[in-house]
Amino acid sequence: MQLSDCTAKNTFSPGGDPTAVIQALRAEIASLKQQLDWFKRILEHPNQLDLSTLLSDAPPAADPTPTEEISYRRRKPKQRNADDVTDAGLRFGPDVPVEVIELSAPEFHGPDADRYEVIDYQITRRLAQRPGSYVVLEYRRPVWRHKASSSLREVPAPAAVFAGSLADVSLLAGILVDKFCYHLPLYRQHQRLQDAGITLSRSTLTNYTQRAIELLRPIYDAQWRHILQSRVLAMDETPIKAGRKKPGQLQATWYWPIYGEDDELCFTWSTSRGSAHVEQQLAGFAGVLLSDGYAAYDRYAKARPQVSQAQCRVDGDVTGPIPHRSGRAGFPHPVPRA
Repeated sequence: MQLSDCTAKNTFSPGGDPTAVIQALRAEIASLKQQLDWFKRILEHPNQLDLSTLLSDAPPAADPTPTEEISYRRRKPKQRNADDVTDAGLRFGPDVPVEVIELSAPEFHGPDADRYEVIDYQITRRLAQRPGSYVVLEYRRPVWRHKASSSLREVPAPAAVFAGSLADVSLLAGILVDKFCYHLPLYRQHQRLQDAGITLSRSTLTNYTQRAIELLRPIYDAQWRHILQSRVLAMDETPIKAGRKKPGQLQATWYWPIYGEDDELCFTWSTSRGSAHVEQQLAGFAGVLLSDGYAAYDRYAKARPQVSQAQCRVDGDVTGPIPHRSGRAGFPHPVPRA
């Protein structure tokens, strides 16, 4: 059945027959009721789709996929401040200098360079250090599209020393040099970063220091093994406070520097001044051991026929000093013990 126009075509006008108009309106109302009854029968049919389905362009919803509830606990994500420049958390003020390094793709310099075009740049920022100042390295990495295939590519960011780290290698080297060469504690380096406008936690500096030290451990081990191959090596011990013994008092520990004949020096460390550390560090050594008169060296040399002990003199005849003690900054010539 086709729906008809619901607008009354007969209107009352002066001079018209009122009875005819009323009859026409009644006929139109009856026609509308008939159409409405037909529409209701269609909707109430058992095989008829839902009205919302008929009027919507979306496909019917599929059967729900079986699911199960899994509960777990995770660390609460760190809250980022509004002044965070990057999602990775590198924050710096407007006064911090930013050095922009333009990276280029090898495709731009080949014979097919005209087939590519730069459409965007990806920005990678690393915190770097310059002598006496800090700077943020910003790598502008072009994103280009191949015109024929419309494929997108981008220049990869330079590899970081630690995966996912914000630190440039210059920053890691500067932290270690400032701490161990210039005796600048991490909390003071943290203050200097804050004064320069860089927001970085002290725990991050500690983490950088520990991980950077582990990178240097293979070099240290190789140098220590090479020192043990010397015909003559020198060893001494010096106290240093490290660790907490009790509230208000630090633990007494010792550095044990070992100096080889090729001008190589390794600082070993121990919580004890006993001879066990000497035996552990000089295991496998055969040659002349230059030391002072401390009994631990004497016990070590007497128990090993392949080791000869030579004690040093500290007087006007000695031109070379021992590394760590005032007036003895290098190792003197060995004086064989009688």
